[in-house]
Amino acid sequence: MTHAFHPTILREYDIRGIVGETLFAADARAIGRAFGTRVRRNGGRVVCVGWDGRLSSPEMAEALAEGLMASGCSVRRVGRGPTPMLYYAAKVREADGGIMVTGSHNPPDHNGFKMVLAGRPFFGADIQDLGRLAAAGDLESGEGEAVDDAILPDYVARLAQDYDGARDLTVVWDCGNGATGEALAELVKTLPGRHTVLYGEIDGRFPNHHPDPTEPHNLVALQDRVLVEGAHLGIAFDGDGDRIGVVDGEGRILWGDQILVILAEDLLKARPGATIIADVKASRVFFDEVTRMGGNAVMGRTGHSLIKTRMAETGAPLAGEMSGHIFFADRYYGFDDALYAAVRLLGVVARWDRETLAHRRDRLPHMVNTPELRFDCPDQRKFAVIGEVRARLEAAGAAFNAIDGVRVDTADGWWLLRASNTQAVLVARCEAASAEGLKRLRAALADQLAQSGVAPPASVGH
Repeated sequence: MTHAFHPTILREYDIRGIVGETLFAADARAIGRAFGTRVRRNGGRVVCVGWDGRLSSPEMAEALAEGLMASGCSVRRVGRGPTPMLYYAAKVREADGGIMVTGSHNPPDHNGFKMVLAGRPFFGADIQDLGRLAAAGDLESGEGEAVDDAILPDYVARLAQDYDGARDLTVVWDCGNGATGEALAELVKTLPGRHTVLYGEIDGRFPNHHPDPTEPHNLVALQDRVLVEGAHLGIAFDGDGDRIGVVDGEGRILWGDQILVILAEDLLKARPGATIIADVKASRVFFDEVTRMGGNAVMGRTGHSLIKTRMAETGAPLAGEMSGHIFFADRYYGFDDALYAAVRLLGVVARWDRETLAHRRDRLPHMVNTPELRFDCPDQRKFAVIGEVRARLEAAGAAFNAIDGVRVDTADGWWLLRASNTQAVLVARCEAASAEGLKRLRAALADQLAQSGVAPPASVGH
């Protein structure tokens, strides 16, 4: 039995497609059979399966389980919830693999799969291998079984276990009708203080706003409610609960690297000298602040699977990305869990005697920067552009980091150009200490793009 996937759905970090156009239940069944084959050939048999709140997810999860069982695997259906709940289940149930049916923060008609094998991220060449196995019909056969293992109560209890605050807080939460709703409803029952939950009903149509906390317009309702409630802070989640958004008591957004600085400051008191990883898009403020506080600040490649791999290599207890993925290996398991990050952040804020999150934010050095700039570049060209820019920078003797694209340091600040691993786009960002410096960085970036025949948006050069 062979199966061919639509060429667009096997991505770098996960599998994603448009339901009814590029992704069907037959694909889910084939993914289960191929992944189950990898599990069996790896000496395993047990696979946990979870799913988010999208309308198509139950059907996809059922087809996935059928494929896994056809490969001879035993399936533990852990239920509906956030992606980190699936990671947790695979860890504590000592499963040989895990698959989450989730479209993350993508539009309602999208869905996909995130995977873990033998406790490690499953991405890149591993995902492409599923396509090869399915296309060749190189698949294991067997008669597996499926059991229900509703793990949400255990997961919530584990989240609550590490709360260590010393005073009550007033907190507003925004689930965005995503997969965190049921878990959060139980979690806030265990936390002291006053809690208001927005859009906690899981609804795959996302009727109130899109569940992506990196987009400021998706945080407006949270910001407004924080001010109305006089809350200490507000916390938002993306559609599958592996990314966090935070606003302070004045309704101002804290970005991923700012959240990470605050968490790192607390962690370094207990673990001086610890390695803390941030992705290449993070502010210079993160690296300077972690170094100032006695930590070992390390720059990593963007991508949650890549960050998790780098954490395992370095033994880092904490890492994060600008996109809001926060990874704790300190007292936790090293995967990205926005609910857990929220619990740890609340504990930090609730142990401050005379400081608020807004005050702490204000104490961070102020930089001016662009948002993430994205512009089209064909897949067959995007990495070549990065190579051309790198060659010109080397010839000019410029100071830059090439861990993920090129991140160029100047007296004004830095600019970044990298190729997306998941889309036919180039991604850029600039940060400076002044508006004038930012203008010069933008101009330098625009000049490099022009030399490679890439027309950037008008905003890059202004």
